[in-house]
Amino acid sequence: MDAMDLTGRVALVTGGGRGIGAAISRALAEAGAAVAVNYVSNADAAGETVATIEAAGGRATAVQGDVTVNDDVVRMVGATQTALGPVDILVANAGIGIRQSIEETTEADFNHVLQANLTSAFLCSQAVLPGMQERKWGRLIYITSGAAHNGGRVGLHYSASKGGMEALARAYALRLVDDGVTANSVSPVLIRTDMTATATPEQQVFSPPMGRMGHVDEVAMATVMLAANGYMTGQTVHMNGGLYFT
Repeated sequence: MDAMDLTGRVALVTGGGRGIGAAISRALAEAGAAVAVNYVSNADAAGETVATIEAAGGRATAVQGDVTVNDDVVRMVGATQTALGPVDILVANAGIGIRQSIEETTEADFNHVLQANLTSAFLCSQAVLPGMQERKWGRLIYITSGAAHNGGRVGLHYSASKGGMEALARAYALRLVDDGVTANSVSPVLIRTDMTATATPEQQVFSPPMGRMGHVDEVAMATVMLAANGYMTGQTVHMNGGLYFT
């Protein structure tokens, strides 16, 4: 049996239409999973990801929903189950990063980013967990950031939200170990995406020993590994090109 075989599993990838999310959606489908590609407003990008998966012989569907709104999350999970089946794998990838200095950051800004990144991961996890626990099989995977470990260069709120996601994964891991559900994080740094494209030269002064930015497909490979691995839980996989060790 292929160690990375996810045939028969259903995955929900939030923010799955672009960048890292799209790469993860494709990689999970290549491993055999049926994939629900979540989007909030960019239906075209989600549709393109679904079309790519289907063209390669996989099963996929696009599901609209704002992951910061619980009613939307519940509806999105229900739509996934109707189209593909119960969710076995949640990849909480949707989020935002607002580049702000300490002085620019308001309470409203801080709460907005935490809601988009951290609270959304909680809402999605809570929505899929009952089914995972009942079936005694599930994977919670959070796409975080090196900003949770090195202080980051985006904003205080971004670093705090990503650190919170990793703490949330560990909290779930501890409590779900007897339910067949694992919870882990993937922590990318300097991956070539739309977000890194907006960085100024001053914000790109550091580079990993690898001497290049990472590729979205490399993050996707780590995510598939976590989805297939039933022994690894409560861990963070660092994708940083050797920038730091932990």
